[in-house]
Amino acid sequence: MTTKPKVKKYNWRRKGQGEGTADARSDAISRIRNATQSPAAVNEPQPGTELDEIKREGLTGRQLRIARRLAQKNGLAATSDYDAVRLLRKKGIDPFERTNLLDLASVSKPNDDKKAKPKDKIQIQLPQTVREGPQNLPGPELSPSERRNFEIGEIQKDIARRRRRKLFALFARLAAFVILPTFVVGYYFYRVATPMYASDSSFSILQADGAAGSIGGLLSGTQFATAQDSISVQDFLESKEAMLLLDRDAGFADVFKQDWIDPIQRLEANATLEDAYKLYTRMITIGYDPTDGIIRMEVAAPDAQTSTEFSERLISYAEDRVNTLSGKKREDQMREARQSFEAAQESRRLAQEDLIELQLQGAVLDPENVIAGLRGRINELEILLQDKELELAALLDNLRPNKAKVDGVSADITRLEKVLEELNAEMLDASAGENSLARLSVRIQMAQADLVARDMMLQTAMQQMEATRTEANRKVRYLTVSVNPVPSQEPSYPRKFENTILAFLLFAGIYLMISLTASVLREQVSS
Repeated sequence: MTTKPKVKKYNWRRKGQGEGTADARSDAISRIRNATQSPAAVNEPQPGTELDEIKREGLTGRQLRIARRLAQKNGLAATSDYDAVRLLRKKGIDPFERTNLLDLASVSKPNDDKKAKPKDKIQIQLPQTVREGPQNLPGPELSPSERRNFEIGEIQKDIARRRRRKLFALFARLAAFVILPTFVVGYYFYRVATPMYASDSSFSILQADGAAGSIGGLLSGTQFATAQDSISVQDFLESKEAMLLLDRDAGFADVFKQDWIDPIQRLEANATLEDAYKLYTRMITIGYDPTDGIIRMEVAAPDAQTSTEFSERLISYAEDRVNTLSGKKREDQMREARQSFEAAQESRRLAQEDLIELQLQGAVLDPENVIAGLRGRINELEILLQDKELELAALLDNLRPNKAKVDGVSADITRLEKVLEELNAEMLDASAGENSLARLSVRIQMAQADLVARDMMLQTAMQQMEATRTEANRKVRYLTVSVNPVPSQEPSYPRKFENTILAFLLFAGIYLMISLTASVLREQVSS
């Protein structure tokens, strides 16, 4: 079974033939309807079968074009070149005769088209210059493989057009959102930005060497011993306090309020403290390296001498702050030791005053020695008295003692006893009562013991204070400058090429992020 191929419709209308062709088509359609209503039309072959037979004849493209033109000349409404051949043959006209070719060359006037009939007199004219217009001539019939290749080629061309269009849109977006902002930034850095001169300096905070046997001496002199102080100094130099000191001493804000500085880096005449501090943080760069314990500082200014002056001022502020921190630490450590020493010294002074007062109360400087002397005398008298008593007993043991010797010894004993009584009475007076020498001696001994104890406490407090002073001196921090600021001969900022490349990468990253986000959102919405 033969399948009817798809026939591509073409526009057969030409200039000057619009109305005549339309009338001819209407006449042809009416004749076809009359023919289909007649009984004879039932026995006629179907148009699809006739078209298949005409296609199998192998007509050339030139013959098909001639048939189409002849069908238009006779007012036949043909849907294709093969249909034009069919309608002409059905009407009894052979489209490939010589006379028909001559009919194609005849051209009728527009006013005579309505009256003229297909079999009127042929008017032959010579070839004339014809303006070529848009032509939709039928091409040769394509096979399925050729048609598939043709459609694939059309699809590829459409894909290429879409790719070119999308590529152009991509370049336009890149130019608008990446290249143009990068160009503006580069123009600012190369043409507008005021050159800034930077001065570099390095300094570190060191600690005094400690005792060789102490544990703290193992870390003294290293970056770990002063890390906290270095971080404190770094925070101080980055604070508003340092900015205010620099503005007071060197006029930081006035330097950046000059008219010849570009608008981005220039401070306004009525700039606030926050604006000045933002500019200060951009112009002062401070970094602390914990591996070697060195603080590196970079100060930028419109003038080389100004940047060097700013660096020197900031280093002096840092040195004062380090000295203040060391003084506070040393004062905190020495305060308690000094208070203990002063208290011990005051207690010793009071104990010594009490001893002196006790010594002055009894009108005797040393009552203990007085009592000791009395006891010694009493002991001697007692011994002497015993000797005399023994001598008297020896004299009385005689049968006829010598009265003179007995009386003399008795008198000596009496005198010794009397002296001994007096000494005992004196001794009793010295040891009895509230103001006795014995009580006074005891009080003096207690005062002397208290004085000895206060002396020991004072000595201990003095040793502790000396040890604390030594420890405080060991923990003293001091700032040492390793690299002094030197005026720069060439501007360090702006870094034109690096900043431009950085701006390009920044804008490209922002554009890429926004594009990816928009693509994901569009895909989520479309799904």
